[in-house]
This record gives sequence, C-alpha cells and structure tokens, in this order.
Amino acid sequence: MTVKTRSTYMDKEWIEAAERIKTIAHPVRLYIISLLKNKKEMNVGEFQSILYIEQAVVSHHLNVLKNKNILSCRRDGKNMYYSLKNKKFLNLLTCIETNLNQ
Repeated sequence: MTVKTRSTYMDKEWIEAAERIKTIAHPVRLYIISLLKNKKEMNVGEFQSILYIEQAVVSHHLNVLKNKNILSCRRDGKNMYYSLKNKKFLNLLTCIETNLNQ
C-alpha cells in the first residue's frame, strides 16, 4: 500500500524552482535567456557585443546560469558556447515578455 503525502512549499522541487527563479531575476540574465531563445547557441564575445558590458561580467552571469542548470556550455578551441539547457524557462520568459509593456 502506497501512502501519498501532501505536497508542501518545503518540498525539494519547490525549493529548487524558487532558487532558479531567483537566479533569473536579474535583467542581464533574463536578457541572456531571451537572446538564446532566438539564437540557439552563443559565445561570450557575442553576448559581450550585444550587452555592451565587460567580458568578466558576462562570464559571471553565464556561470551563475550554468551552475543552476539553466544553461549548458561546450568548449570549441578557446571559445565557450552557451545554450539553454532547460527549455522550460522559455515559457516563463514568454509570460514576462507578454507583460513588459502593460
């Protein structure tokens, strides 16, 4: 006999979801996700030229997103290429974009 337990806000899944939402709750990180929505993969230099911020700052934000399993990366020579690992964030991004000008 399987006993079902009630889901609570303290369940591991809810805590992890909250952590990921906190991670993307930064304008640069949201914009990075938005860029990757349209372009499947980008390197640090491409982000830097679009965002007009220092490479170290871009790398910091990319690493934060990678460490929370939102982005994945691959190395090609000297370049690191980033892509969305968790496509579920595109749904959240769409909700945010829909409400930007309201």
